[in-house]
Amino acid sequence: MFGSILRKRALGQYRPAYSFTKRMIPIQSLKHMSSTVMSNTAEVEDNQSNNTSPQSDHHAVVSTFDLFSIGVGPSSSHTVGPMRAAKIFINDLKDHNVLDKVHSLRVDLFGSLALTGEGHGTPEAILMGIEGEAPDTVETSTIQSRVKDIKTNKSIRLDGTHRITFDYDKHMVFNYFKTLPQHPNGLRFCAYDKNVNMVATNEYFSIGGGFVVNEQTQLDHGENVYYKQTTEKNVVAERREQDVAVVSLPFRNAQELLEVCKREKMTIAQVVFENELKWSTPEAIREKLLKIWNTMDDSIRNGVMASPDDYLPGPLKVKRRAPRLYNKLLKGLYGTPMNASNGYHDTRITSSQQLPTSNEQQQVSSQYPLALSFLPKMPRKKFVLPALDYLSVYAIAVNEENACGGRVVTAPTNGAAGTIPAVLKYYLEFISENPERDVMEFLLTTSAIGMLFKRGASISAAEVGCQGEVGVACSMAAAGFTAVMGGTVDQVENAAEIGMEHNLGLTCDPIGGLVQVPCIERNALAAVKAIAAAQLALNGEGDHRVSLDQVIETMRQTGLDMMSKYKETSQGGLAVNVPLC
Repeated sequence: MFGSILRKRALGQYRPAYSFTKRMIPIQSLKHMSSTVMSNTAEVEDNQSNNTSPQSDHHAVVSTFDLFSIGVGPSSSHTVGPMRAAKIFINDLKDHNVLDKVHSLRVDLFGSLALTGEGHGTPEAILMGIEGEAPDTVETSTIQSRVKDIKTNKSIRLDGTHRITFDYDKHMVFNYFKTLPQHPNGLRFCAYDKNVNMVATNEYFSIGGGFVVNEQTQLDHGENVYYKQTTEKNVVAERREQDVAVVSLPFRNAQELLEVCKREKMTIAQVVFENELKWSTPEAIREKLLKIWNTMDDSIRNGVMASPDDYLPGPLKVKRRAPRLYNKLLKGLYGTPMNASNGYHDTRITSSQQLPTSNEQQQVSSQYPLALSFLPKMPRKKFVLPALDYLSVYAIAVNEENACGGRVVTAPTNGAAGTIPAVLKYYLEFISENPERDVMEFLLTTSAIGMLFKRGASISAAEVGCQGEVGVACSMAAAGFTAVMGGTVDQVENAAEIGMEHNLGLTCDPIGGLVQVPCIERNALAAVKAIAAAQLALNGEGDHRVSLDQVIETMRQTGLDMMSKYKETSQGGLAVNVPLC
């Protein structure tokens, strides 16, 4: 997936620098990728509906830790993805031993990346990727100063070592009225030597959730686009190539997932856990799940403990709300129980629960999978909502932190990063009796639902609008909450369906191209809606008229029909009706 297309110029094949009258890289269409919606044209929709290729037999199972990942704000598709793409390109230059030959670099942004890139921090992310940084490890507090240095000195260090000329105003090109045919979020890198001969070039597409694809991925469905690494050599084949992976309990859609659960007498989380054993040990699975949650909890903490007088970056001059709202909750001004402490209620989890001993594991009947001993089925619980205000505050806190370029977890995207942490935090504070086990149950269940949406439709607002981000997050959170409340697998599926059904058609129209308005409040409402969806499902028997598979397909079709101005371009909706000043 990650090999760049290196074009070493032979005599007589020289093309002047920056001439883009023709496509330099003939890249095939993405229409055979089942996980994304590739075009708004009826022709593509017909091709998808009439496609009888073997790809319909491919399962949807991927690693939970390729669906959830730790990154930086404010956008997974416009920040995390482009940073990964830049790092991939630089790694390819190193692998082909041409990094030292590069004297200048040009970056072209297309479609949604160009239209809303400035507000989403896309250029800054690309610059950090060029300097060798990764979303999960970059020091967020230094990004702005480093970008300022690059612009002032008109130079950049490739992989942090090889300094070259880089004039930001000249070499970072925003193609506002051009879109590459494969995907709305396209970007192209072109590297040149001292004689302005092209050394290497490649195009990448950020397809949502921080996932990046390029030519090799487009040519072969077997490449796992869920895998979020920047080097190929360190990847286990079964995880890099989805079709190679022979997981224990494969499923292609929600119906098959339910059938697997009922046949094996397992919960959704247990099925995902059992499949995850293909790539990790039980101890590693637990540790990585707790790391994901602890990062989520840190983002909530940072959001509520920030200064209430701070403003979010950008021309909107939006003031942070989470700190003041949280302080009011602590004082009981909303009529809710006061937090016993005078500060943040920490729900970080240290791995203290002992794993089953070998003797205990041997006591488990051989007919039961290992997942049953680690994730016993949840008892049915009753709960009373003390205050939905907490849900709103937690979601707002995460998304304000995301808007400031802080560290968050893509869940399933950065723009929707607040919904799932808010619901899980709420559950841990008011209901949970076993936080460590509940975190595992919740995240594994939500990841299964995310896999279904990623394969059956999209989690990219540039493709299907905000229904693919906040809508999917609401559906995932509703499923996770229902699971930890002891709901049946049918009720979990029902909750996920309700969560998405009432987000169908949700547009993405960020004002000023910033992931602030309406994005932040939208996460808060999605968290509340997720709890409501779970309540409806838990109070039913799991039987319902609309299935999750049907609503996923409806979401896909709605995204195809949606006008591009409502798909993360800031050319419609609130983005054009609310003035910036």
